[in-house]
Amino acid sequence: MIMNVAGEFVTESFGYDGGRQVTVSVPRRPPEAIVYAGDGQGISQWGPDLEADAPPTMVVGVHRTDDPDEMARIKEYSPQFDEQIFTAHERFFVDEVRAWVRSRFELDLPAERTAVCGVSAGGELALSLGLRHPDVYGVIFCASPGGGHRPPDVLPGPLPRAYLLGGTEEPWFLENATRWADALRAAGADVILQERPGEHGGAFWRNEFPLMVRWAFGDAAPAT
Repeated sequence: MIMNVAGEFVTESFGYDGGRQVTVSVPRRPPEAIVYAGDGQGISQWGPDLEADAPPTMVVGVHRTDDPDEMARIKEYSPQFDEQIFTAHERFFVDEVRAWVRSRFELDLPAERTAVCGVSAGGELALSLGLRHPDVYGVIFCASPGGGHRPPDVLPGPLPRAYLLGGTEEPWFLENATRWADALRAAGADVILQERPGEHGGAFWRNEFPLMVRWAFGDAAPAT
């Protein structure tokens, strides 16, 4: 089924939240890795950036809520604000979307070839889901995380590998990324923290995405 849509975008609507979309970037070659991402209407569009020099990777982008209130998105992405809303979105993201990917694309890769990705508030989602489901997501990609979700005093094991990014022109988000990197390292996780010139925004995060994928699933180390 993948071969019929190789190199294309596939979008499906689900019943969650009155109709939530998921957009998948299907690589031209058979996928060797898969990335599940929040804010998926944006991050799914980065999939073709991986074609040049990263392993063939499917990017499954779960769209954010259409509610214009930013707190609606944050409540889905961070368990600190509304556990019931977060848990409902978690079930949709982790269970329903993955089941659809297995059925639609006949693809079910092991945790070590599966990442969860997020930027800004979505970075909190990636951290939350990665820590809660290390059997599903063996890697966390987290760029410029918000500060609503902070490391607990004791991090549960086993821990996914983690790649965190923060920009020198977004000091508050860089501080949050550093806090998480320090906590994960102290708990024994395999962690990389990239501090780069940049500000809070899509171009900064998009440029880093292929480096994240190569670090996790390829042989190339990220540039320093």
